[in-house]
Amino acid sequence: MPLTDTVIRRAKPTEKTQRLADGGGMYLEVAPSGGKWWRLKYRVGGKEKRISLGVYPDITLKQARERRDDARKLLANGIDPSEHRKAHKRTVRIQAANSFEAVGREWFAKHSPNWVASHADRIIRRLERDIFPWIGGKPIAEITAPILLDVIRRIEQRGALETAHRALQNCGQVFRYAVATGRAERDPSADLRGALPPVRGKHFPAVTEPTKVGEVLRAMDGYQGTLPVQCALRLAPLVFVRPGELRHAQWADIDLHAAEWRFTVTKTDTQHIVPLSRQAVAILNELQPLTGRGRYVFPSARNPRGDKPMSDNAILAALRRMGIGKDEMSGHGFRAMARTILDEVLGFRPDFIEHQLAHAVRDPNGRAYNRTAHLPERRKMMQEWANYLDQLKAEPKAP
Repeated sequence: MPLTDTVIRRAKPTEKTQRLADGGGMYLEVAPSGGKWWRLKYRVGGKEKRISLGVYPDITLKQARERRDDARKLLANGIDPSEHRKAHKRTVRIQAANSFEAVGREWFAKHSPNWVASHADRIIRRLERDIFPWIGGKPIAEITAPILLDVIRRIEQRGALETAHRALQNCGQVFRYAVATGRAERDPSADLRGALPPVRGKHFPAVTEPTKVGEVLRAMDGYQGTLPVQCALRLAPLVFVRPGELRHAQWADIDLHAAEWRFTVTKTDTQHIVPLSRQAVAILNELQPLTGRGRYVFPSARNPRGDKPMSDNAILAALRRMGIGKDEMSGHGFRAMARTILDEVLGFRPDFIEHQLAHAVRDPNGRAYNRTAHLPERRKMMQEWANYLDQLKAEPKAP
């Protein structure tokens, strides 16, 4: 007689394993330990075999009967349900080994030993943050151009167009490796040529390659000009404010004890807070005895009273004297440097970075965020940024 839910619930364990038949070869096995398993008994080639249909109550009576019926359909077509299940498991294992993430990590492991460490770290971070979460688990051979474009669009929509182009390039490298190793037929990234708008030339040149950044920082540390210009050069990459904001920095707006610089952003007429790292505070402490009695942190060299700010050409002229060309770096370029590396290398959230750049970031309702938004996270970010610049500066030049 077929089983019922009531009979199954009331079935109690005994000293020996019990088998409660339901029909069609299916039965419920009740173990002495109290566990209950659905089993199916069938014959193939004159040989009796059994397979599991699941554990009760995770698999209900109705679900077990559906699995039994599916297995019997396979038998009717001359297919052994046990062998079919094994084949399916093998397929799943193969697909997992051939997923985009598995192939991507294999490609990375093969090529990264030949790359500069900072370059390798940047690529794997890009894949882990922007690509793997969305298509990493998919079989690489099943990823089409529209699927890939949807992932790349996510990066573009957050305003990181250059990162989107680089991510697409990295995906193409992974696909071509998959083709070469027999796990994909073609590279769908080739179909997306022209799908992204081109990256426009920057209005302000900037160094964003970490190795090159280290070279620029070491050159600035060796600058032999006046102390205010020396300090302005060293502070510029640490705070990455607009050049005019740096030149017009006033001692009255800086609280060295609280490690904060507060001022009004002229461009947007909004209040802004720059958390000062330990390195930034040290630079300002060094400069304060010289210019601290005046209004401006970086006064004009032609105005001894300190009531006029440094020339807008002072930092640019210093960069040129150090041999850093106008096509390599500008005063404004420190902002692009920070925006790119904080995002792509250090992995900070784009909204934290945008707030610190004093861009007009707004919430989903269109309201501008206040100046203290994400301030604890921004303090941490600014200190990690300063530490990272120290690390780059300490690294020897690449051979």
